[in-house]
Amino acid sequence: MRLINRHPDRGGRLLLILLPFALLLFAYFVGSAARLTENPNDKLLPSASQMVSAIDRLAFTEDKRSGNYLFWEDSAASLKRLGMGIGIAALVGLCLGIAAGILPLFRAPLSPLLTVLSMVPPLAILPILFIVFGLGELSKVMLIVIGITPVLARDLEQRAREIPTEILIKAQTLGASTWTLILRVVLPQLLPRLLIALRLVLGSAWLFLIAAEAIASTDGLGYRIFLVRRYMAMDVILPYVVWITLLAWLMDLGLRQLTRLCFPWYEGAKA
Repeated sequence: MRLINRHPDRGGRLLLILLPFALLLFAYFVGSAARLTENPNDKLLPSASQMVSAIDRLAFTEDKRSGNYLFWEDSAASLKRLGMGIGIAALVGLCLGIAAGILPLFRAPLSPLLTVLSMVPPLAILPILFIVFGLGELSKVMLIVIGITPVLARDLEQRAREIPTEILIKAQTLGASTWTLILRVVLPQLLPRLLIALRLVLGSAWLFLIAAEAIASTDGLGYRIFLVRRYMAMDVILPYVVWITLLAWLMDLGLRQLTRLCFPWYEGAKA
């Protein structure tokens, strides 16, 4: 049987999913054990017990200065900023995508503008955002919004253009106004694509958040990582990186399940 026609069964598929992660963990802990045997004070590859101890100190022991649990405080602060940024970007991107994809009068100025804006590196304008919006929460949220909105809008614009013209003509023949056309025909087609597009930009959104928190913040996951790096506290940095990855994966999983639940008819929901 050709390799292209071989499909793993359920147990084999689970094994293949877990295998790369198991190999990575095995390689890490073998390397960690070797370095710690040679130098017990080595900080580059901390052992599992050192990382567990660090997380216990940050997540389950009150901070002596603030009385808070720093790990959960950082997580809540970052998730709040990320949620606000993604929510605003989704709403703005949806409106711009509909306008550029359906309305010819808006398509002419918006489509080239969105193309140019999507090429601007958001991190390059981070100092400008800090000058304009200050060092507070607004600048961090705006970096996420500016970073992912053009990408979302261009993706939704393309999806709107793919809607068959015959459907739009039939709806107008039945007396649909522009607003009715958008709400009853275009919007149901774009909402599932919006959820899929959000999954695709989650990594970028986290990148912009961590960058903003690292430069100007007093809490957050990115702030904590860059705060302890001066002490080479890899026993804190590595668990934080794993936690960020887990949060991003859970968000991706949630969006995927939401797409399947709300739009089971959409072809992309099956992916």
